This record gives sequence, structure tokens and C-alpha cells, in this order.
Amino acid sequence: MPRAARLALIALTLALAATLWIWAANALWTSGSPVPSSVHLPDLSPGSYFSPAFLERSASYERFLYVVGLLATLTLLIVLGVYARRGHVLMRESAAGRVGTGILLGMLGFAIVWLAEVPFGLAGVWWERRHGVSHQGYVEWLIGSFLELGSTFLFLALALAVAMGLAGIFRRWWWALAAPIFVAIALLFTFLSPYLIPDTHPLHDQRLVADARALERTEGVDGARLRVQDVHESTTAPNAEATGFGPTRSVILWDTLLDGRFSDAEVRVVLAHEIAHLAHDDPLRGVAWGALFGVPIWALIALLARRRGGMARPESVPLVVLGLVVLQLLASPFVNAVSRHVEAAADWGALNATREPAVQRDAMRKLSTASLSDPDPPAWTQLLFGTHPTAMQRIELAQAWEEDATARRP
Repeated sequence: MPRAARLALIALTLALAATLWIWAANALWTSGSPVPSSVHLPDLSPGSYFSPAFLERSASYERFLYVVGLLATLTLLIVLGVYARRGHVLMRESAAGRVGTGILLGMLGFAIVWLAEVPFGLAGVWWERRHGVSHQGYVEWLIGSFLELGSTFLFLALALAVAMGLAGIFRRWWWALAAPIFVAIALLFTFLSPYLIPDTHPLHDQRLVADARALERTEGVDGARLRVQDVHESTTAPNAEATGFGPTRSVILWDTLLDGRFSDAEVRVVLAHEIAHLAHDDPLRGVAWGALFGVPIWALIALLARRRGGMARPESVPLVVLGLVVLQLLASPFVNAVSRHVEAAADWGALNATREPAVQRDAMRKLSTASLSDPDPPAWTQLLFGTHPTAMQRIELAQAWEEDATARRP
């Protein structure tokens, strides 16, 4: 095929792929009962809901964590840059075979990164302990972080085994065959995730159980597992999550949400939010979003690996690890925007189910106060770190719902 015709075919293929990607992204974005586009948030003052002392203290608290996070990211890129440049020479010491050597290089890279980031993690623990948000000890944090590294090793070994095994057979197009395998693994993990969360037990408060079952009927969900996770020994921050799908659908409340600081009505609002996630099939939609971002990332990784002979060669692994981290960092503002969109939709679903905007405003204020989170942080921090709307945006959404309901009332 002439070079011009080949380039035209590549351009056409890329255009079709981009069109399909945009169509799929739009379908996911508009699914799950999002906040109506006609809703406009009022501009409320944080000073109407939070004291000046709290606004100053929370901004200072989070500013330190942002700086630590940025320094940790910079360290991560520097360490991986050096490893990508020199790490492949270590393969001379390995007799583990092609795939085994690649897995060892991947694990060694992440072990080096873990060691480089330990000081920043300990600084974060110190800061949280100083402000009373965390009770976690430094040794306890190190052990937990090391165990998390073990789970990262397990996932990395599996991913590299799949990628390098397929690349050894299919060369340049291994990523197209690996993508559905990675999606299947993500589906399995999402299905089993409620059973992988430690220190949980059934919700025993029968009033809250009855509230949850009533909310399920309102929001169109059947028989979710209601669990409580014991976290009070490590943190004072309250939280909750919805995970699993099908028979494993679960709502998990942290016991710090049930320690008396929140009224039953406020806990009910949190339950409604999490049940809305299940009603919108957000755990499954999360897998779909992961696939949507993952396919082009793995295609770019395949191109990058060709600089070292292709993904089938173990010397490409240090460069691939660096490329994967950089691409994930570049994608994080878009991933965060998706997460905030999904969380806002769950807030809207909770408002429709409970019809208690005043309680929701109080719950959002208390959640921010209890976790010492800045209710109105700088925009750039939301872009880089914000997986949820700010506390003020969530309060404003409750206000907008109330005004909308008032306008529609006869």
C-alpha cells in the first residue's frame, strides 16, 4: 500500500475511533439520572454555613496536604524517570525468563517508588494526627502501606503477565486483546469488592435498616447489603460508600458516621446518597468509564513500548511503568470531573428520595466540619484532586433543589 494511502487509512481509523469514544462518553455522562441541565446553583457564601475560624483552619489543613501531594507526585516522576532510563540494565541479573523478568522489573519499580514516597505519607499522617483527624500510628501506617504495596504487586504481576504474554504472540495489537481481559478483571474485582473491605459487620440499628429499605423502594433498589465498617481507631472522619453489583450490592457506613454526631435524619440522607449510587448502577458505570479511559491509554503504552522493542521485551517495562503513571496523571482531571458528575447525580437522587433539603444541607456541613475539609477550596485543587463536589457546591445543590421544588409546587 502506498505511504499516502496508509496514512489516510490511519487518519480515518483514528477519526472513527475518536467519534466512537465521544459517543460512548456522552452516553455514560448522560446516563444515571444526572442533575437536570436546567438547574443552576445559587452563589451562597461559605460564611453563612461555616465560622471564619473553621474556614481558616480547614484551608490551612488542606493546603499542607496539597503541597505534600504535589511533592510526592514530583518525586514519583523523578524516580520513575531515572528507573525508566536505567532500570532495564537490572535484567542482566535475572534468570526468570521473558515474562518473569518483566514482572520483576515492574515490581522493583513500584517498590522503589514506595520507598521514595514513604516520607510524604508519614508527613500526611503527622499532619492528620496533629489536627485530630487521624488516630493512626506511624508504624501502623507503614504496615498498612506495605500491605497495600503487596496488593499492587499482585495486580501488576497479573497485568504484566497478560500484556507481555499477548504481546509475544500478537506483537503490536496485543492491547486490543488485553483490554477486554482487563475489563473482565475489573468487573470481578467490583463484584467481590464488598467482601474485600476489612472490619465490617451488619448494620444493627433497626430504625436505620427500616429507613434504608424504604429508600430502596423509593429509588428502585432491592435488598442491598447494609454493613458498618469499624474505622474509629484510625480516624475521626465520617464516610460511606456503595459498591458491588447484582447480589453483592452493598452500602457500607463508617462507624464514625454513627457515633452520635449525626442525627438519624442526617444519616438517612447519607444512606439515600449511597442507595442512589446503586440505583444508578454507578459501580458498573465506573468499570465502563475505566474501560473508556483505559483503552486509549493501553494503545499509547503499546506505542511507547516500541521504543524498547515492544511490550514483549522485558526491557520495555521500566519505560512502560513511567508512561502509565504519566498518562494516568494527565487523565486525572477528566476522571475527577466524571467522579464529581456522578456524585452530584447521587446527591440529586437523595434529594428526590428524602425531599429534605434542609437536612441535606446540615449533613453536608457536618461532614465537612468533621473531616476538616475546606468547604470552598481553590479551583485548581478540584481539578487535580477533587473527586467530589465541594461542600458548598453540595449545599448549593440542596438549595437549588428546594427552589426548584417550590417553583413547581401548585
